[in-house]
Amino acid sequence: MVRLLEKRQRTGSVLTFFAIATFSLHILVLFLFLLQGLNIRQLSLRKPPNFVQLINGKPVDNIDDLAREPEAIRQFISKTMISMFSWSGTLPPQNIEEVANPKPDLGILINTPQGGSQKITTSSWVASFALSEDFRKGFLSTVAEMTPPEVFSENPNQAMTSQLVIKRVYPPKQIAPGKWQVGMVADLVQKNRVGGAKLITPFNKDFLVRASDYFANPQADNSTDLQKAIYSVRTDRLEIYEIRNLCLLDDYNLNADKSKQCGTGQTSDSFVR
Repeated sequence: MVRLLEKRQRTGSVLTFFAIATFSLHILVLFLFLLQGLNIRQLSLRKPPNFVQLINGKPVDNIDDLAREPEAIRQFISKTMISMFSWSGTLPPQNIEEVANPKPDLGILINTPQGGSQKITTSSWVASFALSEDFRKGFLSTVAEMTPPEVFSENPNQAMTSQLVIKRVYPPKQIAPGKWQVGMVADLVQKNRVGGAKLITPFNKDFLVRASDYFANPQADNSTDLQKAIYSVRTDRLEIYEIRNLCLLDDYNLNADKSKQCGTGQTSDSFVR
């Protein structure tokens, strides 16, 4: 009888040890699952690495998350402003047929500070996504005020076009980590399609640019041409967060004529935020 009791006690001890070991193993596995889940969540929230950019936009190495190639910044400014202020009254061609017969641009309505609404071109609206979100809305209102209704006219005798002719984009001057100041000297040339009468307005501006994040289109295969164009604007990983009138007497050209370059003949002061 004594031997039977001892045998049962030993069996009970083994079972108890096995149960405790199994429970501990389950706790350990659960802890590892939780730890792995937290790591996956951190990876999903992590910003994509920004790369130092070459002139052609290709990455070199992730040396500094806020570093950008000066020529890439200049090209970003030029490309954005040309798209913003080049108005043809037609949409960019998406295929060979549209090159010969482009589709008319119906425009996009934007609210103006006066409480009304005016149209801007589709290219201007797409290019505006290169601006910071807090600056974009006010800037679009100014562009809407500048855009002549004749840009969307179907009457060839009234239709107008506009083109931004850039004379010079100055080398970016770094003002903080990931932030730069870039000056641009240009003319905004508006003309009638018939007759070719021109209106030339100086467009000399100082741009404040900063490095930004970029997230790829999660549904690239199912996106419309407009959505693809908007995502492509953000691939430069830069954004304009302020635009000021450029005075060429300040750090750019000490021999410039003050009356011509500072304060007169400039486009709307409402660009200044």
